[in-house]
Amino acid sequence: MADDLFARGMKTRRAVLGDAHVDRATAAMTAFDEDFQRFITQGAWGGVWSRPGLTARERSIVTIALLAALGHHEEVAMHVRATKNTGASAQDVKEALLHVAVYAGVPAANSAFRIAKAAFAERAKEEDAT
Repeated sequence: MADDLFARGMKTRRAVLGDAHVDRATAAMTAFDEDFQRFITQGAWGGVWSRPGLTARERSIVTIALLAALGHHEEVAMHVRATKNTGASAQDVKEALLHVAVYAGVPAANSAFRIAKAAFAERAKEEDAT
């Protein structure tokens, strides 16, 4: 069962975050964080992100809102970049962050808007370069 969750999780993690991100995370893994990496791959990616019921787009929007509300800025940026793979649009992210402003506070949303703007600008720059 654990191996199935890991394999499903790795497939979903790669689909959402991209091979380059997962390859970097895997290459940076040490004995210290190996168990943690397995845990998030099985639990978050294999157990939650791989479930039916919500689309990758919907999970992406929910995740960004939660991370923004909790002030996890690095993770907000990563998941905004991942919208390229999940189908969530900039408009979706904007709407989610407006909810964050109402339900989690303007400062949390303000930081997340700044981070999302930078992530979308970076992506546009990369797309223009190709």
